[in-house]
Formats: sequence, structure tokens, C-alpha cells
Amino acid sequence: QVQVVESGGALVQPGGSLRLSCSISGITFRLYIMMWYRQAPGKQRERVATIFTAGNTEYADSVKGRFTISRDNAKSMVYLQMNSLEPDDTAAYYCNIPGATSWGQGTQVTVSS
Repeated sequence: QVQVVESGGALVQPGGSLRLSCSISGITFRLYIMMWYRQAPGKQRERVATIFTAGNTEYADSVKGRFTISRDNAKSMVYLQMNSLEPDDTAAYYCNIPGATSWGQGTQVTVSS
């Protein structure tokens, strides 16, 4: 059974930075693509960053150049470094594997002055 725990969300001012962490268990972590998603109130969940098993990455256009996804296979952890945060980044952030049917509780990021 896959279990996901996200952490690191907070209230931050525009232009600030946060680092989100995600612990995942129940899988052979190094064999899986990992993704960060976000869901703002009233909006659909969207994928913001992907890291492949080889370490290469992809980003949504809205976060490209500001967010960095990374992984630590030894610790079964995935991270999302978020810089130059904007109010539109306000959302609950989730991590998961592709095709997941269950989700963690997410971590709330609020960007506001």
C-alpha cells in the first residue's frame, strides 16, 4: 500500500521561497517517476513538476525557472524547491506516482502579503 506524506507548506510573502518535502513508502522508490501536483480552491488539480528515474525533470510553464524538483532515492524522498513565489502559487500541494488512486493530505502553500 502506497503511503504519501507531504510537508513544508506555509504562509509566505510574494517573492519568498519554500521547500516542500514528500515521504513515500510502499513502493520501490527508485523505480518510480515522481510528480508534484497542486490544487487551488475551485480549480482542478494540476501537475507542476516531474522527476524521472534517471533524474531528468519537467515543469509546467507556470513554474518553469522558479521551481526545482529533486529526489533522494536512499531516503525515498522527493522535494520541491519553490522560489519567487507568487499569489497564483497558492494551493494545496501533493506528491505522487503516475496513475495513483490514493492521495496524501497535501501541504498548504499560501502566498500573500
